[in-house]
Amino acid sequence: MFTCFAQVLVTALLVCTISPLSHALAEDLSNPEAVLRRLIRANAELDLATLSRLMAHDPDITSYTIGGRKYVGWADVEEAMREEFASVESIDIPIRELKVWQKDSIAWFTMELEYIRVVGKGTGQTRTMLPLRETGVLERRNGEWVLLSWHESFRTVAMTGPISEKASAASAHHFVSTGMSSLATDLSGEWEILEVEDDKRYKATLDKSGNGPYTQHGGHFTTTRFSDRMWQGTWQQPGNDREGGFELLLSEDGAQAKGIWWYSRVGTQKNIPPREHGGTYLWKRVTPTLSSK
Repeated sequence: MFTCFAQVLVTALLVCTISPLSHALAEDLSNPEAVLRRLIRANAELDLATLSRLMAHDPDITSYTIGGRKYVGWADVEEAMREEFASVESIDIPIRELKVWQKDSIAWFTMELEYIRVVGKGTGQTRTMLPLRETGVLERRNGEWVLLSWHESFRTVAMTGPISEKASAASAHHFVSTGMSSLATDLSGEWEILEVEDDKRYKATLDKSGNGPYTQHGGHFTTTRFSDRMWQGTWQQPGNDREGGFELLLSEDGAQAKGIWWYSRVGTQKNIPPREHGGTYLWKRVTPTLSSK
């Protein structure tokens, strides 16, 4: 619900519940919709205290966000939000659609929103937009509504590049996906890879699990997670002593994947913040998938 990219992520996380209404309604917390909208505004304002006040702290409450991330209890959410707030310059969360239903002391909602995070300043600034779909449950406790749990997923299948003008050559990234997919997870074969910003092209030869070498500085890809077409992993390039991570969304037919890559180490420079320095990937599968034969 709040994402995440992130860690993806996370990034996206508390984002999953709200956008500004009017100032008056945002401060009137007598109904579940108002609480949701206030939560979203608090997320955009990097206001952890308000998020804490309007979310249940039960230790066993479980929520899910993008990239297969799972949060159990308030402590997990708080840690993720602190990391997100520390890594961004600003956040904007416009709500596209919000519907709320209520019965007695329980309310549930569906929501579509965009989680826009700005990282860095000046010429190094990047903007990332995640179109999200959220569902969740609230409960009225002692006369006040609190958010219990939520489930978050990407909203569409399309993936595009920059969402706005930026001062540097690196593009912003726009992730989108649907939720569940029946796609086979065989990632084997030869892949043509394009680093979009630099028009850099090379090839990778992967096994079924998505691991294998690529023809750029003796590189090697390692897939660490694949779920619902969301493909995550790491890359290493011994030839120029660099390594990092990547996150892709595989198309429904398995023929291509789009996403981002980033640095985690360059030579002796380590602890590079994930997702902040990198670019956009476009992968095309040269070897036909089993479904296309």
